[in-house]
Amino acid sequence: MKKFLLTITMLCGVCSTLNCFATTEIISEELPEIYIKAINPGYTVDSVSNVGEMIEIGKNSDQPFSLAGAAVGYTNSSGNFSILYEFPENSWITGETILLRLASSPGSELAAVNYTKTLAMKGGLSLVRGEEMIDEVCWTGKEGCEKDFKSANPTTLVRNLETGEFEHQEDYVPVYDEKSYYVEVTEEVPEVKPPSQCKGLEFSEILSYYEESHSEQFIELHNYNAEQILMDGCKIRYKNKSYTLSGIVKADEYYAYYPSFNLTKNPTNSNLLEIIDTDGEVIDSLSYPNGQRKGTTYALIGYGGSGEELWRVTYALTPNAPNIYQEFKTCEEGKVINEETGNCVKVTEVKTTVCKEGQYLNVLTGRCKNISTKASATRVCKEGYYYNEETKRCRKIQENTGADYSLEPETYEEKSSFVALYAVLFVIGIGMIYVVYEFRLEIARLFCKVFRRSR
Repeated sequence: MKKFLLTITMLCGVCSTLNCFATTEIISEELPEIYIKAINPGYTVDSVSNVGEMIEIGKNSDQPFSLAGAAVGYTNSSGNFSILYEFPENSWITGETILLRLASSPGSELAAVNYTKTLAMKGGLSLVRGEEMIDEVCWTGKEGCEKDFKSANPTTLVRNLETGEFEHQEDYVPVYDEKSYYVEVTEEVPEVKPPSQCKGLEFSEILSYYEESHSEQFIELHNYNAEQILMDGCKIRYKNKSYTLSGIVKADEYYAYYPSFNLTKNPTNSNLLEIIDTDGEVIDSLSYPNGQRKGTTYALIGYGGSGEELWRVTYALTPNAPNIYQEFKTCEEGKVINEETGNCVKVTEVKTTVCKEGQYLNVLTGRCKNISTKASATRVCKEGYYYNEETKRCRKIQENTGADYSLEPETYEEKSSFVALYAVLFVIGIGMIYVVYEFRLEIARLFCKVFRRSR
């Protein structure tokens, strides 16, 4: 009996030396410091959805490991990648594993972290830090991936820590240790914003359509305050880039800013400009539209009845001064604006020519022509009028200053009487045809009687 007990004791010592009864898992040295340990996409059990859905993350170290910058990425069955959960900067994994569960799944409160997008039966998971891939696994059944999950046979995809390979297990129970995940609480220092400095500035005028170079472009600002504004530290933002302002704008005065950047000359879509105060607040914005033209600016020329701003394209350029609305360009001497086209045209006029008796003035040629011998003497028109041969009437001579299109005499023919006569004849003809057709038999008998008698 003593020999038997001695033998058992020696065997226990040997087993203890060889860790025969050790319960600690042997972790492969090839695994990264943090790795994906187990995945379950969740199943519908007894009409309850997402039962068992979870992600288990393991740590290949005895020391706490910072999760700052790490994230769990998910690739769905269509190949689209998205971030499932991003760990905060001051988070740590202190135990062997941390458990993540779907927020809407049963038992979601028994997890260190909750995520909101459910996993599919086919997909992929990855651990990343920025653009660095830490660990990944996919379950699509394709080459290089594990078998996909089957709704009829609930399993969990679990990693073999000795080989590093994954395998489907039916009765895997994940470990939840609330002390294994730690988020350090730091005292938040309130952000101190600089005081507002540029409130009262507004956009007033902008020139984008330069004639020769970008240096002609300017953005005019107006200070509608009763006090001057120091613009140092304030900015203009254009196309997601900010440009610093400086200088002083006195009360109710204007400041033309000639930008170091290039404004789109005549944008297809509206281009947005913003004034940013020193505290980061947007205090005014302007979208200048398509329709800019050479020699014009886009200017604030007043306010509507409801207080809305009235912006117009104007030919009066007024940098550093109040705006003026000028609808048309200024023409050179000897030309005037044609308001229909907006173009400058030469000043022309039809001279008042008085023709002698027996003649009339042709307004198109400006010459006197003899009246036809068939015409009445009354066809000679008084001064300031001309005879229109086509209408047989005197018409007033009009001047063309260039603001209108060239004059063309209106033509008119009195055809109403002829049209009426033709209509009457047409109706009579139709009536006669109808009478002949309707009484054709009687007419035939009458014709036969008359013919017999004549014989």
